[in-house]
Amino acid sequence: MPALRQARVSDHGTIVECVRQWWGDSRTPEQARELSLLLPRLFLQFFSTTSLVLQDGEGGEDGTAIRAFLVGFYAAGNDTEAYIHFVGVDPALRGQGMARDLYTAFFERAAEAGRTEVRAITSPTNTGSIAFHRAMGFTPESGDREVGGLPVHTDYDGPGQDRVCFYRKIAP
Repeated sequence: MPALRQARVSDHGTIVECVRQWWGDSRTPEQARELSLLLPRLFLQFFSTTSLVLQDGEGGEDGTAIRAFLVGFYAAGNDTEAYIHFVGVDPALRGQGMARDLYTAFFERAAEAGRTEVRAITSPTNTGSIAFHRAMGFTPESGDREVGGLPVHTDYDGPGQDRVCFYRKIAP
């Protein structure tokens, strides 16, 4: 079972490569590269203390043993919210509870820091992510329209980039 640790800035290159490889089975190489652009180095420069990595054994300083990761942070504008930005799990380990473990650890750490709510977003076409978030106790926020009974925020991330926005209360 991979060991949980806090992310490091030095994990950035490995995490980007993981995204490109792990999503290569469902996207073209160009689409996987574009997806990896959602994780610029600044996320680990400024949010490594709130981001998590699951890795095999000790792993090297370069993070070569990373098997799953969660990039998240606490809101700067208030003391109550936390946000899960990006989560990845090695396809060979999917369905084994790795994402659940990462989310649970993030919830616990956020609650210890006094946060009472966690937010996340996903695409309305990502049915697996929607089901996972619901199973983890997230509730979809009201949107400006519905798609298949699901509340959607039109153009949330720019033109044509609709999103489902989730929130979950956690105990401080």
